[in-house]
Amino acid sequence: MFLRTLFCCVVVLLLGCGENQPPFKAKPVSNTPLAANFILTDQFGAPRSLTEFRGQVVSLFFGFTHCPDICPTHLARQAEVMRQLGPRADQLTVLFVTLDPERDSPAALKAYMDAFNPRFIALSGSPEETAKIAKQYKIFWQKTPLPGSALVYTIDHTTNSFLIDRQGHVRLIVPHELPATDVTHDISLLMGAP
Repeated sequence: MFLRTLFCCVVVLLLGCGENQPPFKAKPVSNTPLAANFILTDQFGAPRSLTEFRGQVVSLFFGFTHCPDICPTHLARQAEVMRQLGPRADQLTVLFVTLDPERDSPAALKAYMDAFNPRFIALSGSPEETAKIAKQYKIFWQKTPLPGSALVYTIDHTTNSFLIDRQGHVRLIVPHELPATDVTHDISLLMGAP
């Protein structure tokens, strides 16, 4: 009888251990690696380093301003997340790295960010810097010609974004289709107690 009781207690304790893990809605990243640092230029022409946002939760997304659907949908969702966070939105930094530095000038990036939330930060670099950073974050992207279009090309790219915790670790991969309420939930967990 004692052994059976002891066995039941051990099973209950082991099952309870998983309860310490936060129930994220997005996909957790195994081993939570330190986010690869980079220095790019923001929409105001200032150099910005990823490490300068330590202490904040960072939402990192790769896209381009001529994107017809994925990028505007993502940024609209992030604007809604900021609204849902209320006063805690000050603890979130939204970074948008352009995959199209040839067309996305600082002025174009500023106008694009302003359309969603002027607090969002758009970053650009040379084509070589862009390729290096995209590779570090395992971002798929490629130019696709658009015959008969004034745009000449579009860019097919990964639609996920990343959530980086206050210590600079990549914690979650956020699918494009995840609703704003779920993203707000996960960001709130990364922010910790209010």
